[in-house]
Amino acid sequence: MTTINREATPEGDNIKGPNQLHNDLHDIWGNPRGLKALTIVNHTTLGLRFMVTGMVFFLIGGLLAMLVRTQLALPDQDFMSPDIYSQVTTMHGTVMMFLFAIPMLEGLAIYMIPKMIGARDLVCPRLTSLGYWCYLFGGIILSFSLVLEMAPDSGWFMYTPLSSSEYSPGLGSDFWLLGITFVEISALSAGVELVVSILRTRTQGMALHKMPLFAWYILAMALMIVVGFPPLILGSILLELERAVGMPFFEVAGGGDPILWQHLFWLFGHPEVYIIFLPAAGIVSTLIPVFAGRPIVGYGWVVFAITVTGFISFGLWVHHMFTVGIPQLAQAFFSAASMLVAVPTAIQVFVWLATLWLGKPKMKLPMLWIVGFLIIFVCGGLTGVMLALVPFNWQVHDTHFVVAHMHYVLVGGMFFPLIAGLYYWLPLFSGRMPSETLGKWGFWLTFLGFNGTFLIMHWTGLLGMPRRVYSYETGMGWDIFNLLSSMSSFIMSAGIAMVLLDFALHFRFGKPAKHNPWNADTLEWANSMPPSAYNFVSLPKIETRHPLWDDPNLPRTMAEGQHSLAVATHGRREMWGTDPLTGKVREIIHLPGNSWWPLFAAMALAVVCVSLLTRLYPLAGIAVVVAGLFLLRWSWENGAHPKAAPDAEVAPGDPPLHSRTMDGPGLWAMSITLLANGSFFLSYLFGWFYLWTVSPEWRMPETSPLSLVGLILAGVALTAGVVILEKLVRGLRQGKDAGLAVGMYSISALGFVQVAVTLWVLLSADLAVTETSHDAIIMVGLAYALLHGGLGAVLTLLQGLRVGYGFVGAHAPFEPAVVAQWWRYNLVTFWILVGALAVLPRVIGS
Repeated sequence: MTTINREATPEGDNIKGPNQLHNDLHDIWGNPRGLKALTIVNHTTLGLRFMVTGMVFFLIGGLLAMLVRTQLALPDQDFMSPDIYSQVTTMHGTVMMFLFAIPMLEGLAIYMIPKMIGARDLVCPRLTSLGYWCYLFGGIILSFSLVLEMAPDSGWFMYTPLSSSEYSPGLGSDFWLLGITFVEISALSAGVELVVSILRTRTQGMALHKMPLFAWYILAMALMIVVGFPPLILGSILLELERAVGMPFFEVAGGGDPILWQHLFWLFGHPEVYIIFLPAAGIVSTLIPVFAGRPIVGYGWVVFAITVTGFISFGLWVHHMFTVGIPQLAQAFFSAASMLVAVPTAIQVFVWLATLWLGKPKMKLPMLWIVGFLIIFVCGGLTGVMLALVPFNWQVHDTHFVVAHMHYVLVGGMFFPLIAGLYYWLPLFSGRMPSETLGKWGFWLTFLGFNGTFLIMHWTGLLGMPRRVYSYETGMGWDIFNLLSSMSSFIMSAGIAMVLLDFALHFRFGKPAKHNPWNADTLEWANSMPPSAYNFVSLPKIETRHPLWDDPNLPRTMAEGQHSLAVATHGRREMWGTDPLTGKVREIIHLPGNSWWPLFAAMALAVVCVSLLTRLYPLAGIAVVVAGLFLLRWSWENGAHPKAAPDAEVAPGDPPLHSRTMDGPGLWAMSITLLANGSFFLSYLFGWFYLWTVSPEWRMPETSPLSLVGLILAGVALTAGVVILEKLVRGLRQGKDAGLAVGMYSISALGFVQVAVTLWVLLSADLAVTETSHDAIIMVGLAYALLHGGLGAVLTLLQGLRVGYGFVGAHAPFEPAVVAQWWRYNLVTFWILVGALAVLPRVIGS
């Protein structure tokens, strides 16, 4: 099936009016009230929850910033003790980077993407819910450390050995490591589903080259999250193991290396700057054409720049480490790469300026913030080029110059476009217009206050004032500049407070907005204002990048159900599944409804986190099992389960339900998840080879402690399982399911054999994991193999049961193909582990 032209509204006596269609869809998609509101999985509600929660954390982070500026306003201040100051600065950076910037932009993407691409929801709505709860609980746990005066104090980058148990013996570092890892489950969840949703659920006809630019930016951001976040997750796990158990990954005496932490952190940290910048640039690329009244100049060049930026950003992490003693050749390479990233950024800036130049710009409130962004971000880019030069970097390293540059890039590059976007989409959120007067006062106070704060900090940095120092003596020449910076920071706070006040008041006092008040071109403005839970009554076929400019009647005809999928009699939540390149319809995706399982799973994971913090390891183990049971129960209700697809019938001429195909979105979700998993695994291999080749006290034993015979036996069992599973999947593709249940049980048994033999190898190795980093990192690698083998065996066992219940078979062949991807991944990584941990040491030796 390629192109569907079925009229949505049934013919003859079954014709329903628009109001009845709305009511029918509301019965299926509508949000419950009361306590059951906790079960909502709808992207509109969850996107708003993400953004509101992000703003709360922003206020916390902003309050901490004001405390810092108060402390630095005058010399020899004792407003805060050094310990409290370190906690405040660490938490300010942590909250702003991890609990505000990324979740806020993810929330905006979660809210906006389905509306922009003509879909009714994200492809994994329960995953959205799990991500939100993990974000909320992780943020609460992390913030609670401030209340207990046990907050982390090693800087938001947590460099070792400062964050190790020797120099940070309290729970501060543990709060950071466990809380951030918990929060990053949320980021990865959003990354996976945004990638799959953008690629597989665009409305009919929306080929990649017709996709809104904002969706391109979010696609790049989501892919960067998927690849960029796992290195930090690995680093956090290793550091927590070192602190809690004593495994010496970063301790030189035990064969570890503290520089490994910096590599893992900045492998995540530098792409994160672009993860924050790209969605903000997407807002700019969306707003400028609307207010210029013409299509953007160079759509293809912008897509090229987005793609190149995404790739280059992963090659820049070392420019944060020019002063740690890396070789000069590496410094030269990363210095050149750092300057190279200015090229795609400049392309975007010139495209924006050209669009404004050729159009007729209207200086409305959102555009005021865009102009502020252009000024500040260009300044931040120029100081970025300066810092990419190694000699200059050495001079200003760890001074206020770097702090000023970072705020110019992040606040200018993210905060100003974000406020512009919020003002732009406020009428969509609420159906009301913001106040131009309050908004302009807010802008000018913020703009002037920001530059007064951080422009001056460049100068104090050049005068040699170091960062992270809680006080300074008078007579250093820094007094007046710090006082001006602090005064300006309070002016900026007043401006932000005015903006937030405007946002809050407009929901009650704002003037009602007319439909599509900015005369925008993208599909989100075809929604009602505020939007319904299902977004669109009918899904249109799109032939252009500017659907609302080319067909101003489109919102009306969509609301009247004159396009596709305007049927609700089946009781399913459904939307199109389309080809990732052409936008041609492939299948109907039926989405699961509201559920308690994401909340329950997140609560169990929160118990794990708190139990590890308090060293209650048995309770943590129980909570892990409980979380696993919740997640398995959740998976049981997916696919062809009656709760997900109560009626398997489709209208004549329509494509099948996705669970009746072999290429549904679940395959894509598993692939993207394994991409993240692969990034984690490659980071682990990087750590293994880095310590082996670089760590000064690394000790390789004369003979490997691992039984090669045992590992080969485990690998043979795993390989046999994959071979049988592939045969079964091929049979399902041909419509054959004879012996499917028995086959699944057999494969599961082979999986358990692999786990048992691998566990025997681990136990018989007699590893001294608290004495040498060699043994500790081997332990982590085998634990990784055990986890993947065990999960593969359980998932396959579950498939056998589902065959018995009739949820899986020739009529519904989808799920074994998804599980097969896990087994293939497990096969590849297991043999790589065998080669790296057991074969190479025997071949190369110490």
